[in-house]
Amino acid sequence: MPEGHTLYRLAREQSQLFAGRPVHVSSPQGRFEAGAALLDGRVLDEVFSYGKHLFAGFGGDTLHVHLGLYGSYTSGTGPPPPARGALRMRWEGPGPEGIGVWTDLRGPTACEVLPAPEVDRILARLGPDPLRPRADGVAAHRRIARSRTAVGALLMDQTVLAGVGNVYRAELLFRHGVSPFRPGRSVDPDLWSRMWADLVALMRSGVRMGRIVTTRSEDRSRRRGAVQRDDAHYVYRRTGLPCRVCTTEVRTEVMVGRNLYWCPVCQAA
Repeated sequence: MPEGHTLYRLAREQSQLFAGRPVHVSSPQGRFEAGAALLDGRVLDEVFSYGKHLFAGFGGDTLHVHLGLYGSYTSGTGPPPPARGALRMRWEGPGPEGIGVWTDLRGPTACEVLPAPEVDRILARLGPDPLRPRADGVAAHRRIARSRTAVGALLMDQTVLAGVGNVYRAELLFRHGVSPFRPGRSVDPDLWSRMWADLVALMRSGVRMGRIVTTRSEDRSRRRGAVQRDDAHYVYRRTGLPCRVCTTEVRTEVMVGRNLYWCPVCQAA
């Protein structure tokens, strides 16, 4: 599932391509036909992300998209390709310089037009998004600190923290030597303050780079040049490989429906 930095980049890209101009909205697949007809030809005000949700404003109506596990966008310039398969929604527009632009959406969990009160209800149930201006990390800690649930599960709970997925969960916990099985209430304010600041920095880096890189240069096989794929993470998808810091084998097990990765020594309970 795409994490928060990916949605942030998508929102920025779509705003640059379409905002301030009429958008031709269609649903070649037909599953979004009524919503497409409502938005077709209207001027797009803006697109913004919050956590793993995208919101596109068209006057008083808002398009809400959640990609889920299988959703994806594809964009391009010039004439769009022939519509094939399960193409839920297509946008077409003149683009910022009059060059035709398009974007296609396939396989989302949610693609719906909502009035403002419904958008407010979605936002109200989400925790703070580290990529949003003035995001309140203390609010996330208030929920973590009163829970006996394992912190590895809490970090994936979007009502606690919006935008964090499996990669950021595993890597953030490793970088701070925190066992994923540690109860949330044992994460003290000072530790969380350091984790929150690090998470904000990592996710902003993800926006800039278009990928998640969490390793420090001294822990990579190559300290200079572009970060290779095999060097990008400490524990994520490194089951059975030696920890980059202590050489203990990285372990994995399922937590809240996703594979969790950790080092049993660097992240001792």
